[in-house]
Amino acid sequence: MVCDQCRERDAVVHLTQIVENAVSQVHLCERCAAERGIETTVSVPQHPLGDFLQAVQQQAAQLPGDAARCAYCGTSLRDFRASGRLGCAHCYGAFEHSLRELLRRVHGSTRHDGWRYESRDPDLMARELTLHELREQLQRAVAEEQFEMAATLRDQIRGLE
Repeated sequence: MVCDQCRERDAVVHLTQIVENAVSQVHLCERCAAERGIETTVSVPQHPLGDFLQAVQQQAAQLPGDAARCAYCGTSLRDFRASGRLGCAHCYGAFEHSLRELLRRVHGSTRHDGWRYESRDPDLMARELTLHELREQLQRAVAEEQFEMAATLRDQIRGLE
């Protein structure tokens, strides 16, 4: 079926309009539908990010450094570009130059200006793990009606809190 407006391309949008009990059908090609402001599911909207990522992927296929590999896990720069994942923590050092360039292009800078993660105190983490285990034991003791053991566990939990 040919587009009712341009009469050049195949119609992919079929509109049924009802105006004052009169039914009319309009068949439009994708371009004419877009000119009328009708969004179609046939076309995939183009996003600047998609174009950017496609350009990066094409450029990556041409780079000579793709043969470089991480000495620790064996991941290559080509593997990283294909999957978007590094193989291990040592890959950051092995591919530092390429990663810095990628960050500069994506974020505009290679320097982090946001919040930083601060690791928790290992003693505090061990205490919380112990408390969690004691609480589970307490629940089991209560469920099994071992009230003396439950009282002991309760006292241990209070002592750690």
